[in-house]
Amino acid sequence: MAEIIRMPKMSDTMEEGVIAAWLKKVGDSVKPGDILAEVETDKATMELESYEEGTLLHIGVEEKDAVPVNGVIAIIGEEGEDIESLLKEIESGDSSDSKSEKKGESTEEKEESKDSEKSETNKESAPKEEIDTSDINATVITMPKMSDTMTEGTIASWLKKVGDDIKSGDIIAEVETDKATMELESYEDGTLLYIGVEAGDSVEIDGVIAIIGEKGADYETLLKAHKAKSESAEAPAEENKKEEKKDEKKSEAPKAEVSKPSSSGSSSSTTDGGRLKASPLAKKMASEKGIDIALVKGSGENGRIVKRDIENFDPASVQQPAQAAEGVGSAPAVGQESYKEEKVSQMRKVIAKRLAESKFTAPHFYLTMEINMDKAIEARKSMNEVSPVKISFNDMVIKAAAAALRQHPKVNSSWLGDKIRYNDHIHIGMAVAVEEGLLVPVIRFADSKSLSQISNEAKSLGGKAKNKELQPKDWEGNTFTISNLGMFGIEEFTAIINPPDACILAVGGIKETVIVKNGQMQVGNVMKVTLSCDHRVVDGAVGSAFLLTLKGLLEDPVRILI
Repeated sequence: MAEIIRMPKMSDTMEEGVIAAWLKKVGDSVKPGDILAEVETDKATMELESYEEGTLLHIGVEEKDAVPVNGVIAIIGEEGEDIESLLKEIESGDSSDSKSEKKGESTEEKEESKDSEKSETNKESAPKEEIDTSDINATVITMPKMSDTMTEGTIASWLKKVGDDIKSGDIIAEVETDKATMELESYEDGTLLYIGVEAGDSVEIDGVIAIIGEKGADYETLLKAHKAKSESAEAPAEENKKEEKKDEKKSEAPKAEVSKPSSSGSSSSTTDGGRLKASPLAKKMASEKGIDIALVKGSGENGRIVKRDIENFDPASVQQPAQAAEGVGSAPAVGQESYKEEKVSQMRKVIAKRLAESKFTAPHFYLTMEINMDKAIEARKSMNEVSPVKISFNDMVIKAAAAALRQHPKVNSSWLGDKIRYNDHIHIGMAVAVEEGLLVPVIRFADSKSLSQISNEAKSLGGKAKNKELQPKDWEGNTFTISNLGMFGIEEFTAIINPPDACILAVGGIKETVIVKNGQMQVGNVMKVTLSCDHRVVDGAVGSAFLLTLKGLLEDPVRILI
């Protein structure tokens, strides 16, 4: 029997995944453990593993295209198996908003569909019979919330397969969030009866992952009951939406239908009233691919444009004749305009969302100060002669910032809407650039650690961040953040506050320049730092006092060690 492969939730903030590359093609034999494709999330590119055996019958997502979590990716079944009915069922599921579409139909179409709408309404209003599962000795395993910001998780790999005996405490799978890969532990004894999420696919919090119970238990009824319960919870919200749409329609003035001339190849996809007939999924795909859907010829019922029409559409077959006609008698082109577009990675989407919220929610202001680093350079050289690990200037800035925060606790704070939190502990977030974006691992209790300890921990966390090995404890709980671009030759910049912090320190590079000291010009080494402050929490005087203390500590590094 054919099995639908869906997009798993691979990180806590993942809403959709991008098929980076297909490693199998339609017609290939697939075995459990085979890698079907590479999926790009907001944090990393991961392998999508098959847990089914059979033949790859259908691929529903092209390379470089995105698909929402739980969206259909592929179908695996027996060679030669007829999956037309399954594809229609999938399309009908994607077209669940067809009732809303009907509200935009012509007056004639509305009259024709009135009776069917009434019957559908009666069906919806009929109370659903609750499914009895009391005699089924099995438990539904759902996706747990593994971090404070997690909304979904991705099954990185299954360590157990259907039919395996499970004991409480066994690790059944590895779940990837946007920060790390963690182990999913079973708290049930029994047999793994069902796996609901393929490796590489994502599932929302409380979404069904698996079912564990006694052998032969009717897990399908358990799934139906769980689905019915979820649908019944969503029904009131859907009903409210329908009522709102009805009210909106009543308030609209009647409009005359105007029939537009259809483009070549698209006449079979329009109704007599000129409305284009296409499934919502087909419309979405056409929009994402930049295809004029009016040029697509529909192969569905009554000429309706469906997903496969968009997938198989060749723009050249429609546009080339027109282009050839335009080119008659025209002069040869001197140059050619071109560009390249890339899909936004999942990590970049999350970064964009979080920083936009910070920038446009928190009123930022900036304080910049120059710090003479002559003594810091000498002190670092001396310390590295005896230190077990190499101490960097960034380590010294972290230590100095932690010491300054101890003296200025109002900077070590967070805005919580109706209250301000002043943190007694000092956890410094350290911005680390990775290939896909930016991660911020946290050095905890930085004020109580030596420079050697900070250096060792910073190197360890930086390596974990670049290798995608961070755990929740490594990135949660920051109270203040430091972003250092000095190693890239940046002299000065401003940073966007990293929530929930009230401030972030932007550190530039050390530059040899002419300075005036005791009325005399001389060569000195200067570093510029800029403090970005949330004005709802930190005022200018408070931020300035913090920077003065930081300046004093770095210009006389012995004070850091006291």
